[in-house]
Amino acid sequence: MPYKGLKQFIDRLIERDELLEIDEFVDPVLEIAEMADRFVKSEGKALLFKNTGTAFPLLINMFASDERMSMAIGRTDLEDAADEIEKIYRKFSKPADGFISKLRILPGLSKLASFIPARKRRKGACQQNIITDPDLSILPALKCWPHDGGRFITLPIVHTRHPETAEVNAGMYRMQIMDKNTTGMHWHRHKTGANHFIAWKEKGEKMPVSVVLGGDPVYTYAATAPLPEGIDEYLLAGFLRKKKVKMVKCISNDLFVPEDADIVIEGYVDPSEDLLWEGPFGDHTGFYSLADWYPAFHVTCITHRRDAIYPATIVGVPPMEDAWIGKATEKLFLSPIRLTLQPEIMDLHMPPEGVAHNLVLVKIRKTYPGQGMKVINSLFGAGQMMFSKFIVVVSDDVDLRDYKAIAKAIFSNTDINNHIMITKGPLDILDHSSDNFSFGGKMGIDATFKYREEAAYRPYTDFRPEALLTVFKPVKDKIRLGMPFDEIPIVFAGISKESINFSGLLELNYNITGLVLIVVDNTVDLEDNSIILWQILSNTDPHRDLRKIKGNIIIDSTSKVHPSDNFKRTWPNIVISNDETIKRVDNIIKLLNHGEIIPSPSARLKRMDFGGGAGVRKLND
Repeated sequence: MPYKGLKQFIDRLIERDELLEIDEFVDPVLEIAEMADRFVKSEGKALLFKNTGTAFPLLINMFASDERMSMAIGRTDLEDAADEIEKIYRKFSKPADGFISKLRILPGLSKLASFIPARKRRKGACQQNIITDPDLSILPALKCWPHDGGRFITLPIVHTRHPETAEVNAGMYRMQIMDKNTTGMHWHRHKTGANHFIAWKEKGEKMPVSVVLGGDPVYTYAATAPLPEGIDEYLLAGFLRKKKVKMVKCISNDLFVPEDADIVIEGYVDPSEDLLWEGPFGDHTGFYSLADWYPAFHVTCITHRRDAIYPATIVGVPPMEDAWIGKATEKLFLSPIRLTLQPEIMDLHMPPEGVAHNLVLVKIRKTYPGQGMKVINSLFGAGQMMFSKFIVVVSDDVDLRDYKAIAKAIFSNTDINNHIMITKGPLDILDHSSDNFSFGGKMGIDATFKYREEAAYRPYTDFRPEALLTVFKPVKDKIRLGMPFDEIPIVFAGISKESINFSGLLELNYNITGLVLIVVDNTVDLEDNSIILWQILSNTDPHRDLRKIKGNIIIDSTSKVHPSDNFKRTWPNIVISNDETIKRVDNIIKLLNHGEIIPSPSARLKRMDFGGGAGVRKLND
């Protein structure tokens, strides 16, 4: 069902007992983020903060469950929407040879056309209040984490238009508030907004930009969806909610926005201006993205509904609210990937610990030799998949959500000399592990069953865990060892580089084969597989950090902050709350829960904090 603004969605959440309303004042500076982190990681309710110190209530955690995610896109079940998308793609992916065949496509075209956004001549609900002397301090914008550069608008739908083609885009780019009418505009070099910015710069004109907050929650989802450039996000929104989106012209520029939005921030970016210093920001990687130069967005007008709700989200150490958005994307966009790119793909999964781009698990229906490698090569060059750092392909009998089954498939079907591909390519600009900004190592693992033509592999069934005692005896007092699965030869080693560095482990006498030794910092809890996986995927450049020794693989997934690492870039700190904020939120939750405290996720990660701010170059600097 479509929603006319966040107020209607909130009413629906209340009906389904999916909302916790909070009357006590909770500070948008640090406290709301800490509280939201506890609720999202404990799979709690959406939170509506009624007392924010501003005129606007704040809604957060609205997507962080399967049920709420389905509700947000106007469906009772994501599977229904996925089936509809598959039917459309199947219809249009088949060639229509004859006249009658072409006529059969028309009903599908007509159905899609009914969801094309429509423009209204009158003002919309989002323009019930018009502020022509704008002041961003009226918004309860969050400062999420202690080392953030300031307050950020964290759930903005940023509307831009190409000056030549007139193609429009609605993207999601964080916005740091600099003063009453200026923000940073953090669009990455690979994003459509940045492409539009370059086009306006070449034209030598100011770039109109309008930012939508709220409205039907499906608008927010559509702005995050991996649509091809040139496809209107509001066509997807209309299709999902089964009702076209009505758009109205902004007051101070010529862009159009949904008429039922809660808040609209209008303005422009001047490409002739100097860039401004934006950040740091506790990002979805679980680490701080460090300060850098980005364009300034100048606010010319703010409009809002009379009953406007301010939407927000937080990102940080996974899982966070964006994990459920990612799950929705997996389901909705599997069919387009399969039908237009790789028909053998049966399922695709991006674990939350991979923060969207670090790990992609793929299940295929394999029918010929080399098919797994073919899929890996194709995905590394496909749209936003090009940012993927690790891709693992398995056969159709493996459950992609069963990580133990994935590990078994890797060790059963993979020879390290023949079925692993290590290459280089573009990375997400937030990847901190590579030696170079937005470019570094990638790894593909073909863990499908093997035909005889694909080279022999050595199964792990003869691995003897007791053999580890001999290997690690020389350094047993300098490392901690952990094995997540007794029968699978994956071993974690926690080290302090003050005692032993990675090269010291390479020099051991590996009198066994088939071992994968993954080295992490000794501050990492070796009993927490989720945190370990996040650390491995975040801190590893496969091209630099992987070594093969006598049939074994040794991977350096430590933080590269020790002088011996010779790492030239600044290494970011992890994202956690400070002790003062944790104590204040403890007291607030005691009041809400009648004395019961939801533990702070930050408290258990405190040992992993390097201290000293958002980033460090070397620990002894």
